[in-house]
Amino acid sequence: MEQIKKYLFLTVTLLLSNLLHAQAMSDGGIMRSNGKILVVMSVVVIILIGLFIYLLSIDRKIAHLEKEAKNK
Repeated sequence: MEQIKKYLFLTVTLLLSNLLHAQAMSDGGIMRSNGKILVVMSVVVIILIGLFIYLLSIDRKIAHLEKEAKNK
């Protein structure tokens, strides 16, 4: 089982490194020339902030439920 995990990790790492290398080679000309990259990055940041806030609210709710269960 440990061998499978190692090979899977190696495969994923090689695929990701190949993908990242391919992205680094492109200059992103269309997005940068039109100024749209800032819009895309803004949307991504807003989505990530929303997910983070959602996760924090879920964590608080779970902590509250755990305290209730512990007190019973």
